[in-house]
Amino acid sequence: MIDLSTLTIHACHQLLQKREISAVELTRAYLDRIERLEPRVKAYLHLAPELALAQARQADARRAGGEDNPLLGVPLAIKDMLTIKGMPTTAASRILEGFMPPYEATVISRLRALGAVFLGKANTDEFAMGWSTENSGFFTTHNPWDLTRVPGGSSGGPAAAVAASEAVAALGTDTGGSVRQPASWTNLVGMRPSYGRVSRWGVVAFASSLDQVGPLTRDVRDNALLLTAIAGADPRDSTTMPLEIPDYQAALGQDIRGMRFGLPREYFTEGMHPGVRQTIIDAVATLSDLGAHIEEMSLPTTRYGMPVYYLVATAEASANLARYDGVRYGHSAGADTMWENYRQTRGQGFGPEVKRRIILGAYALSAGYYDAYYLQAQKVRTLIRQDFEQAFAQYDALITPVVPIPPYKIGAAPTDPVEMYLTDILTLPTALAGVPCISVPAGFIAEDGASLPVGLQIIGKPFAEATILQIAYAFEQATLYHRQTPPLAHD
Repeated sequence: MIDLSTLTIHACHQLLQKREISAVELTRAYLDRIERLEPRVKAYLHLAPELALAQARQADARRAGGEDNPLLGVPLAIKDMLTIKGMPTTAASRILEGFMPPYEATVISRLRALGAVFLGKANTDEFAMGWSTENSGFFTTHNPWDLTRVPGGSSGGPAAAVAASEAVAALGTDTGGSVRQPASWTNLVGMRPSYGRVSRWGVVAFASSLDQVGPLTRDVRDNALLLTAIAGADPRDSTTMPLEIPDYQAALGQDIRGMRFGLPREYFTEGMHPGVRQTIIDAVATLSDLGAHIEEMSLPTTRYGMPVYYLVATAEASANLARYDGVRYGHSAGADTMWENYRQTRGQGFGPEVKRRIILGAYALSAGYYDAYYLQAQKVRTLIRQDFEQAFAQYDALITPVVPIPPYKIGAAPTDPVEMYLTDILTLPTALAGVPCISVPAGFIAEDGASLPVGLQIIGKPFAEATILQIAYAFEQATLYHRQTPPLAHD
């Protein structure tokens, strides 16, 4: 029997390459495990066993014909913000329940061309607006490290699937931290690439100037493999940059001795969990032992990150979500008049968090308030970006926590939305600046009898994904936290 608990993309590739296992056998093993664990984890919104097995058979045939690449026949989970032909795309919203897209995302087409296997669509906060999957229009996903806790969000479904060994790896989306935060809370490696490195075409839009697709994997090598597969310019997405894709694998294993890292004091916020603080301090000591020079520094505009993000993101969301009107596709209330149908459809189809953000965004863009709120937010966003530019004139990378607290119990989130938004306070500035960052396993906190993961965030210059992968790999190999798996992984 295959032990799926620690299988990586590169380990699967070796097994498949040596014919020790077929893609069909590997896919069936994951589908069997999903059937066994899903009632407890709830990572997937939609499973596609027939499609997955058909893709696996094709992968075996391609390999038999002499074709080979690291993703050929490897089973993946895909966040339900990315369109796939033959699978529903709902963005975890009732307003899109049952919607079958006639096209698929560029990143999915690239993975399909490489022969990857798509197990299904994984859960998310509705339209990626959330931090725990508790805002999903269907159900909450559970954290495999403690099933009474949230896995993070909005990419909580993909993260939980990989952590519970219900997929080898996954794709998520990160608008303000939605790959990095669940990676931190499930002991995975999660990257947000530079804005413009990966195509957004075919991704359900939340905030178009912020959304990015990113990989969630067991280790840094897998992250580099998956990033290589999805990165690159796309003529259908004018925001992608026509830049050569570096050899991310070649960056792994390179020495970090002599590199200079900044430690922004603003990221050690008031109210940070003492266990998180100590874990990051220990991680910094490890990087120092590896020969890096680390010093405290300042990113003074960090404190504006949250208000700027929740003005820019909600404004863009209010515009993007105007298309869901019950006329062309998705849920329709079927009311007698057009305006009443429009009102009822959106009232029934959108959840409370989505409605809250649409209202905030519409207000920020309204006549008389645009200059005072949205325009001002864009000006401060420029200052935040300049802060990072100045920092990277001195440092190779910045080192910070990912989330100020460990994962909380399901249903225990603060009732005050502003207090809950603070969960993302350490990931929002980087999203506004468009710089690449990665969360890598950094240790554990013991709490209420559970061992809860903590992630380290490494922030790089624009399009310097190879550098942050190099640093993350050096840290990973020096600590080996990524090899620890939740008790559920062995069920």
